[in-house]
Amino acid sequence: MPVERLLPSQEARDLIELTRDVADKVLAPKVNEHEKSETFPEGVFPALGQAGLLSLPYPEEFGGGNQPYEVYLQVLEELAARWAAVAVATSVHSLSCFALATHGTDEQKSRWLPDMLGGNTIGAYSLSEPQAGSDAAALSCKATPVDGGFRINGSKAWITNGGRADFYTLFARTSDDGPRGISCLLVDSGTEGLSFGKPEEKMGLRAVPTTSAHYDDAFVPQERLIGAQGQGLPIAFSALDSGRLGIAAVAVGLAQGALDDAVAYAKERTAFGKRIIDHQGLGFLLADMAAAVDSARATYLDAARRRDAGVPYSRNASVAKLVATDAAMKVTTDAVQVFGGYGYTQDFPVERYMREAKITQIFEGTNQIQRLVIARSLAG
Repeated sequence: MPVERLLPSQEARDLIELTRDVADKVLAPKVNEHEKSETFPEGVFPALGQAGLLSLPYPEEFGGGNQPYEVYLQVLEELAARWAAVAVATSVHSLSCFALATHGTDEQKSRWLPDMLGGNTIGAYSLSEPQAGSDAAALSCKATPVDGGFRINGSKAWITNGGRADFYTLFARTSDDGPRGISCLLVDSGTEGLSFGKPEEKMGLRAVPTTSAHYDDAFVPQERLIGAQGQGLPIAFSALDSGRLGIAAVAVGLAQGALDDAVAYAKERTAFGKRIIDHQGLGFLLADMAAAVDSARATYLDAARRRDAGVPYSRNASVAKLVATDAAMKVTTDAVQVFGGYGYTQDFPVERYMREAKITQIFEGTNQIQRLVIARSLAG
């Protein structure tokens, strides 16, 4: 059964119906093949772009869909219920456009945003390094100021869409002034001196590559500096507040998919003369799974509505990311339990859901970092 959603307009309801149609026709038939073979789904992102699903939360004047985050995140959730890797890549693309859309000059936005949001390109977010994950201020990749721009040397890690993206929102050190020495640059994929490592061999989300990036004296023009020099970390952290909501929505979609499959199986499978869903032990387990999904959805929608209203939402974003991703891990694990021995095989997708859920507790700020953010907000 489709999720019953309270949406703010008929336009939003039509958009959700469009998303479901595209997801069912474009994503669902291909997910098992590409996740098992670990091959990139050629043609999937152009199809999402043609449907207008790669630019939803950005202004129409630059090619965006001008949708509130409340609606955009529910679109992500619908995509994730069919294919989590594609939904994550879509969320990362939106995250990669954030810096330019919110901190770029009018000239920069007019020049680059239409192509970034037009549906024919996809972006990547390049903040983490091998020794600087949760501690983003410790990054060491250098962007040395030179005549006309910057020379970049160093490595970045854990880049979703790495090697496949058309542009990279890069955070690099432009001075030795600690956290205030980091700047944001918009890097074209064809930049000379930019190369990528072998895709990581991951537990899940295998169809979309995660790679390292290596800069060997790569030149990036001054015009591609986003915001002021030294403003990189505030830009990065403000982007991550939005990105965490994207991951929360993906986690809820993943959990919803696991719940739907578990309920369908429990209605068909019989034991001791009746459907296993009619045994209280399984019925209560499914009820707890449904309650976890509904609760997680409520947390990300609350944070999204605060964002749309222009009020502070950083703590709410951390709560949503924490609650939704922990719920996804629990719900997908319980879905495997509902399937019994079959759940431990690749004959059913619940084992994949469980593998995919784990990373949602890690990227875009581990859940330990989310607890730190929440605790600091309580401490004032």
